Amino acid sequence: MNFVIITHVPHLFEQNRYFAYAPYVREMNIWIKNVEKVIIVAPLSDAKKTAIDIYYEHKNIEFVEVNSFDVLNLKAIFSTFFKIPKICWQIYKAMQKADHIHLRCPGNIGLLGCLVQILFPNKIKTAKYAGNWDPKSKQPLSYKLQKWILSNPFLTRNMQVLVYGEWEGSSKNIKAFFTATYHESDKLPVVSKDFQKEIRFVFVGTLVKGKNPLYAIQLVEKLFKKGNNVALTLYGEGAERSHLEDYIVQNNLDKIILLAGNQTKEVVQKAYEQSHFVILPSESEGWPKAIAEGMFWGCVPVATPVSCVPFMLDYGKRGVLLEIDLENNVQQLKTLLQNETDFKIKSQKASDWSRKYTLDVFERDIKKLLKA
Repeated sequence: MNFVIITHVPHLFEQNRYFAYAPYVREMNIWIKNVEKVIIVAPLSDAKKTAIDIYYEHKNIEFVEVNSFDVLNLKAIFSTFFKIPKICWQIYKAMQKADHIHLRCPGNIGLLGCLVQILFPNKIKTAKYAGNWDPKSKQPLSYKLQKWILSNPFLTRNMQVLVYGEWEGSSKNIKAFFTATYHESDKLPVVSKDFQKEIRFVFVGTLVKGKNPLYAIQLVEKLFKKGNNVALTLYGEGAERSHLEDYIVQNNLDKIILLAGNQTKEVVQKAYEQSHFVILPSESEGWPKAIAEGMFWGCVPVATPVSCVPFMLDYGKRGVLLEIDLENNVQQLKTLLQNETDFKIKSQKASDWSRKYTLDVFERDIKKLLKA
């Protein structure tokens, strides 16, 4: 089988291997495990590999480099106008060779892939929509366009579209799905967490406004100033780092807030194991892996009710849903910190739920999709 991947994810080429963002590559390595050839259509970056980049585990990879693009300003729009025809042709040529076409959405390259795949109605296709599929959510026009094309049975044929959550009114080709990080063999006993020592929060994600890391800091800051023995470690890098550093210094928070940067899966796992709460006050998500990963190790999730997050947290029974109201959210957490029994119940429920979604289950379901 020739398996063709169309994605906006930037790739690196080092040591005669192709690297990209680790959570994405780990998933793709499952998809490509039993195919003869992989054709990747994606942007190629000249950046250096970091701790959060890993390589594709496949011996037969053909890489088709395409230009990345955006429409954030007039100059970018003008440049994009000339880039798109070539990119569409490259996608078309790759799809011609495909036995199975796999789109990664949402994204600019994914949008072009959605359009070009219309020309191949008889080829077997899957699309992974890794964003928020909620039809009521506020999203960019390009995202809405991708969702419309993927849901349209006339334009999109022979394709299964994997989305996070179950949404009323979805077309027949839309399939509720999940993602995973750990294997069945990783189900080691969860470390018991009590309130006798420092209560630890962990944030894992890109340090950008959309993920709201500043709000996570302010929430822990407020709890600390109200007399709680709390601390927060943030894992990740991004455009907001310098702003967060300034805030930490200006408010004398360096003893309770740590920016740990990008770290390996092993380091982050250790943080989950030792933390009481995993926090992600994000504006938009698909299936937030950081939340599911933290829950796997008994962290009580603290997250905004976007996409399928309310389902993940069982509408508050195995976590805390945030409405981005600082005083109200502080009170929610203070109430939980005053009831260790309730915390332990939520922690156990969180772990029990997350441990149902392992890579073993994920791999089994992917095999079914590839044989469909």
